Amino acid sequence: KKRVGCPKMEITKDEETLDIEIWKIKQILKSLSEFRGNGTSMISLVVPPGDQISRVQKMLSDEYSTASNIKSRVNRLSVQSAIISTQQRLKLFQKVPENGLILYCGTVLDEYNKEKKITFDIEPFKPINTSLYLCDNKFHTDVLFALMENEEKIGFIIIDGKGVLIGLLQGNRKEVLYKTSVDLPKKHGRGGQSAVRFGRLRMEKRNNFLKKVAEASVSHFISEDQKIEVSGIILGGSADFKNDLNVSEMFDNRLRNKVLQIVDISYGGEAGFNQAVEMCSHSLANIKFVKEKKIIQAFFDEISRDSGKYVFGIEETLKALLTGVIEKLLVWENMTLFRVVFFNSKTNLEHLLFDEENKIEERLECEKLGNKNELIIKEKTPLLDWFVENRKQLGYSLFFVSDRTPEGNQFTKGFGGIGGILRYPIEMDFDSEEI
Repeated sequence: KKRVGCPKMEITKDEETLDIEIWKIKQILKSLSEFRGNGTSMISLVVPPGDQISRVQKMLSDEYSTASNIKSRVNRLSVQSAIISTQQRLKLFQKVPENGLILYCGTVLDEYNKEKKITFDIEPFKPINTSLYLCDNKFHTDVLFALMENEEKIGFIIIDGKGVLIGLLQGNRKEVLYKTSVDLPKKHGRGGQSAVRFGRLRMEKRNNFLKKVAEASVSHFISEDQKIEVSGIILGGSADFKNDLNVSEMFDNRLRNKVLQIVDISYGGEAGFNQAVEMCSHSLANIKFVKEKKIIQAFFDEISRDSGKYVFGIEETLKALLTGVIEKLLVWENMTLFRVVFFNSKTNLEHLLFDEENKIEERLECEKLGNKNELIIKEKTPLLDWFVENRKQLGYSLFFVSDRTPEGNQFTKGFGGIGGILRYPIEMDFDSEEI
């Protein structure tokens, strides 16, 4: 039974610690989402801020009475047992925490298909504006997974004389919501048309284009219930269209008030979208996409300069970590490798392996570290957990990297999802047993 406290965003913490705490919560949620049970004995309970513990307790008592009608004796007892455990956990709270409360409780099947009871209570790091009570054969974690996506949504409008792109940036995910091209007449008339008539037609088509862009902006950034769905807007383009749109009466005032920055860019379309994201990195300093791009680019810059202040690969990076020379450690957030320490009872030697959990025994045979009966597992830890636990002792900053950006994908696939920026150049010349 565990209690889990999510990091609260308003508390002043360094970004690294906050990212690590959020990552830990995500790992717990991932584990919870994989549990399965017999029947409907797994309770998912979400209590929004402002609700009353007494009301929730009464609701659970009613559900307990209703559960007595379940025909299957085994399932009936499992559900009622889960409800009682949930009520007991609720007694630990005099009132609902300021951001709400999430409880997961029930009987699950472990890897050996044996039943075990688990109970988790989680205090969200920001208000959770929904109620939920479900009895199922799984825990419903979607609500909290959505809440963990704490990055703000930033809207982008990239507009010039050739067309417009409306995009969304949230964390490290970019999405094109709308894109269209336009053929507007140039400033100079052709074929004998009068300058006045041509100018009037030109302005009419220009205004129609701006009206279309303004309407598309409302369609994609304001929901049907009139809720603004972005925290800010960036206007970008290579001509005056972006400024004309910003001052136009056709541009919704609610969106105009959300404009964070207007930027001059060299391109339109998706290339302009990418350029605008880079140019606005100062305004978007808290967006994970920008932070991820910066740290990976710094790593790539060390490689391109051949500075000697970089390392990548599991064994090479671990060697550098133990010398204390790594300043910034970059790791793929979904790495599934384990760090396993073996002791050979015959030779009295310790050995260290890094591999997927289901490949450890195969590796032992390949490495010829000794007879299987002579090897004792002293330690088996997910490598990411080991990095988190040892970062202060070994003096490095830890950065989790996704594979959902071009840079992150290149780092993950091309460099094995692990690398470091060093404090100073070193020559990697260690014996493998030193790790």
